[in-house]
Amino acid sequence: MKRSANAEWKGDLKQGKGVVSTESGALANVAYGFGTRFEDEKGSNPEELIGAAHAGCFSMALSGQLGESGLTPDSIRTTADVTLDKVDGGFAVTKVHLTVKAKVPGADQAAFDKAANNAKAGCPISKLLNAEITMDATLEG
Repeated sequence: MKRSANAEWKGDLKQGKGVVSTESGALANVAYGFGTRFEDEKGSNPEELIGAAHAGCFSMALSGQLGESGLTPDSIRTTADVTLDKVDGGFAVTKVHLTVKAKVPGADQAAFDKAANNAKAGCPISKLLNAEITMDATLEG
């Protein structure tokens, strides 16, 4: 399986602008730039897109882990907070914190925690990132 996305950038780093698109068309010419990445300007940025990918990947992985225990979630809501820090030689994504809230009928806390930790470690996007990945996972009643 192979998926594709592309980006086009025009201009210098601070004044230039770019767009990103996906092969599926789910994203089409989504604008980004220096201001949306390093300042508070409205618009997208690579870290936000990584967060969306990680939250989506993790939620699917958690559903799969729960399914292996015979549990089906009513809902899994995941937020991925991606931290971009200035480090020696430039910038790096250093951390991702996942905040997960799930409604899973019949799940006890131990089974949920095990599934959440397995999903955090096993999700392909988690494996891709060279960053500290932390998590707060809440099983809701």
